Amino acid sequence: MKYEVNDMPEMPEVETVKEALKKKLINKKITKVDIFYNNIIEYPNIDLFKKKIKKETIIDITRRGKWLIFHLNDFYLLSHLRMEGKYFFKTKEDLISSHEHIIFTLDNKEELRYHDTRKFGRMYLLEKEKLLTQKPLINLGLEPFDINLTKSYLKNKLNNKTKPIKTSLLDQTIIAGIGNIYVDEILFLSKISPIRKSNNLSDKELDNIIKNTKKILSNAIKAGGTTIRSYMSSDKLTGNYQYQLLIHTKEHQPCPYCKKPITKIQVGGRGTYYCNNCQK
Repeated sequence: MKYEVNDMPEMPEVETVKEALKKKLINKKITKVDIFYNNIIEYPNIDLFKKKIKKETIIDITRRGKWLIFHLNDFYLLSHLRMEGKYFFKTKEDLISSHEHIIFTLDNKEELRYHDTRKFGRMYLLEKEKLLTQKPLINLGLEPFDINLTKSYLKNKLNNKTKPIKTSLLDQTIIAGIGNIYVDEILFLSKISPIRKSNNLSDKELDNIIKNTKKILSNAIKAGGTTIRSYMSSDKLTGNYQYQLLIHTKEHQPCPYCKKPITKIQVGGRGTYYCNNCQK
């Protein structure tokens, strides 16, 4: 059984992986950890990581932005999957692949293996009092469903930003968890060009961004996330939100509203899909 995420995980995909992992990991004790690629462990050093996590029990798993948070007895284990991170459940009899870099042995003799082809994933083991006072969570913005995500909040965050609105919505210090796929969809439903200056949006447009952010992410979570390349969750159930995408990856296809061809451009180095007619 494997728990995977696509090559560009966003909040709905991480949320889906979190729920899948919870079904297998709650109340399991970590008896040992083997580390084959040290750079994935961002904090503390490798020896302390191994020493501190041993005999810790997984009490809960939550999410903040795109970070998985494993709640242990005395610590929080934070895991960011980045581009290609995946978790697999295996046994010690299973061969260790060249891309399985961290192996947590559990008290039920299963192994939770962290697999990362590109080695971009990162982990932190933090004392509980440090969770919100140091990296990596200290600078994250509001969650998409936070009641404090209001027009006033966005206006304040965007007031001095002349960069494109797409770039600002990808900024995790403003709203945590939104990535490239969903920003395209949010701006399309909001009828806002991705290259509009961030500080040049009306109150109504800011309200629309908030409304459509909640709508799209809620639907994506219900669908188990978006499968574009290799996303897979619990029991090999792939996400289905790709069938609901209106504009992302639809270059040259007709806009669902005006029927004019969808355009692909680069905004801040990211492939960006939009309708040049509907999104003025």
